[in-house]
Amino acid sequence: MFVAQKIEAGDKAGFYRELLAQAGGLLQGERDAIANAANLSALIHDAVPDLNWTGFYFLKTPSELVLGPFQGKVACVRIPVGKGVCGGAVAKGRSLLVPDVHAFPGHIACDSASRSELVVPLIRDGAVFGVLDLDSPLPGRFTNEDQQGFEALAALYVAASDPWG
Repeated sequence: MFVAQKIEAGDKAGFYRELLAQAGGLLQGERDAIANAANLSALIHDAVPDLNWTGFYFLKTPSELVLGPFQGKVACVRIPVGKGVCGGAVAKGRSLLVPDVHAFPGHIACDSASRSELVVPLIRDGAVFGVLDLDSPLPGRFTNEDQQGFEALAALYVAASDPWG
């Protein structure tokens, strides 16, 4: 049985190395994309400070994301591709780091307490099939180091999971 350990790294690079190692242990041997998304969102939400929402959205059609496993308050269920931060990350095929969601044109406010957001696309064979979405009640919560750390976690999730099985 996997048991999460408190991460006590002194710097962000060390923190993300340790979180990535724990995530690797958590996902090892499991291919189910939903089970892995559920466990990874719980691990992240528990380990990473100052998050109020952590979860996944998956493309169910080429034009719409649908809510997947998450930790936090009740969320928006459907997001059109190209709309909001999540839909924008899908349309652009790259991560979007938003220091102030209130300044982001077309932001979709699922939780009014969210002030900053980081969305990382899940990409397999050049195609986006979903996103990892992180919200914080603190403006400017996410840095480029956070983005790199979560991009590594998203890549680990993609490698460990079968999104179609």
